[in-house]
Amino acid sequence: MTDAKRWLLPDGVEEILPAEAHKLESLRRQLLDLYESWGYQLVITPLIEFLDSLLVGSSHDLDLHTFKITDQLSGRMMGIRADITPQAARIDAYRLNREGPVRLCYADNVLHTKPRGIMTSRVPIRIGAELYGHSGVECDIELVCLMHETLNAIAIDNIHIVLGHVGIFRSLVEAANLDVETEQSLFEAVQRKAYDEIDEVLNTSVNDADLKKMLQQLSRLSGDEKTLAEALSVFSNAPDSVKAELQELVAIVEGVKQRIPDIVLCFDLCELRGYEYHTGIVFAAYTPEYGRAVAKGGRYDHIGEVFGRARPASGFDSDLKVLAKLSAIEFQQRKGIIAPNLNDEALRDSISTLRQQGEIVIINLTDRPLDENARTEMNCDRQLVNNQGAWEVEPL
Repeated sequence: MTDAKRWLLPDGVEEILPAEAHKLESLRRQLLDLYESWGYQLVITPLIEFLDSLLVGSSHDLDLHTFKITDQLSGRMMGIRADITPQAARIDAYRLNREGPVRLCYADNVLHTKPRGIMTSRVPIRIGAELYGHSGVECDIELVCLMHETLNAIAIDNIHIVLGHVGIFRSLVEAANLDVETEQSLFEAVQRKAYDEIDEVLNTSVNDADLKKMLQQLSRLSGDEKTLAEALSVFSNAPDSVKAELQELVAIVEGVKQRIPDIVLCFDLCELRGYEYHTGIVFAAYTPEYGRAVAKGGRYDHIGEVFGRARPASGFDSDLKVLAKLSAIEFQQRKGIIAPNLNDEALRDSISTLRQQGEIVIINLTDRPLDENARTEMNCDRQLVNNQGAWEVEPL
């Protein structure tokens, strides 16, 4: 007896049917063409590899989301990729070994042990771009603009970009000389914007009144473009490293607005996503139609050090499945042509010519004309007919 539930898939794992697959593939091609026009070269990374390479520079969160198995050939632990960024960094540092800036892009499936959020997939298709080998703000400006163009190109409206800088928090913590345990407690409280907990940690651990005030205010600095001006005032007496990081953020904002004058920018200076490996600016794109970031990225210098070359790096990525749901573009599947199943050389030549011209030609495998329902299922609106010895395309 057939098990009626064999068609069921694991939670967070879904099949992609033809109409959605057509839209996903159309968007993938469109965006990879966009990235190519900016000079980003496509790479295809392995689905599985040794764990110690796969998780280089990654966060604890990514470690938890990575499926782990034992390699039957070597006995070493392997992981199924949950992120492509570390793999792209290895390609830049070890395989390409170029001296100048390197621009790479990718679009491929990853696998997560559990969904990252409600109604999110465990098998997202990550699409993104990474730029290696340039430490200046020009790199970050380009990537913020390219991320915005990614969403704009596929008709996702009401985009606003949120900028932060993990270096500010890191510099203030170093200046306050917090131990590892206290830093972790403060970090967790800041992530949750738990202001009472933040104040409690600071009151018991930071003696310097100015540093305490700066850390308290940092956790509350989020909002529109006025937030950046407020931050410059709040940190006017901050350590030089903090001032430098703020000026870096100012330069990035100025550069982005020169390229995209009407861009909507917001700020969250206590956004510490990827704190373990991000080293500078972090940025994310949001739209009111979706409750999470639709794309996100940041700077992660030195990730290539373990592969033998520490290179400046910055990049962003998104889930193509999410982009497809939010995109207002409707990709119409091309209509096909029905051809009879005959042993006719002229017919075969006509079919071959039409296919070379980009037409879809589907052979009618039966010996009888197709009814309207069958033609609809095959998405055909024309047919090949023999007109006085010549095969011609006619409307159905």
